[in-house]
Amino acid sequence: MAAVLQARGLCKTYIVNKRQNNVLKNIDLTINEGEMTAVMGPSGSGKSTLLYCLSGMDRVTSGKVNFCGREITGLGEKELAELRLDEMGFIFQQMYMMKNLSVLDNIILPAVSSKKLRESRKQTEERGRTLMRKLGIAEIENNDINEVSGGQLQRACICRSIINTPKMIFADEPTGALNRASSDEVMDELTTLNRSGTTIMCVTHDPKVAAKCSRVLFIVDGGIMGEKMLGSFDSEKEDIRDRERDLNNWLMELGW
Repeated sequence: MAAVLQARGLCKTYIVNKRQNNVLKNIDLTINEGEMTAVMGPSGSGKSTLLYCLSGMDRVTSGKVNFCGREITGLGEKELAELRLDEMGFIFQQMYMMKNLSVLDNIILPAVSSKKLRESRKQTEERGRTLMRKLGIAEIENNDINEVSGGQLQRACICRSIINTPKMIFADEPTGALNRASSDEVMDELTTLNRSGTTIMCVTHDPKVAAKCSRVLFIVDGGIMGEKMLGSFDSEKEDIRDRERDLNNWLMELGW
């Protein structure tokens, strides 16, 4: 299985009030094609910082990150922006939609901005509508973003994250602002996307979310303290409660 993402000796240090804060400490990590990896840990452990550094949204202090065979830590801002636009997808707890655009226009915005795809605006819009139909939100394409539910908006964010057919999706607390029903719906869509071959890294504090991932990393004080392999989740053959119990027992052993 090919590696999509590799980090070696990854460190991130902030200077606050002339004091050094080592947020990430010598992280070595490989994420392979088709994996769905959850990153868990206490508040302030470095989970989101790791995601930002791996995706090139934040500069590392030392170490290297290799994405699809390309070392990205030395790239300039323009090259990183193009890489994120064309080859990565992002889903956040805060949905960051443009208020002056309809839901459909928000979804296709990355494709319109990208030089990767050579297609007409009409073709781009049709791809956006196809994604919306797949995620069950076709009826809201012309709505403003303040006219839809949080669950619908997060599914629209999933559509936006995959409109440019990325190599990998980075999700930072994608269900953090949702109720349990909407959270389950969003995670069902992400697991379906993963089964189709998309590689996903998901930062979460929720064991119910992590239990649907194939692999869980536990971070404490900027270092990976444990790794749990759960395997791909099959909702038709497997009881999610068994995975949750197994994961929770492991987390408790690590001091969760």
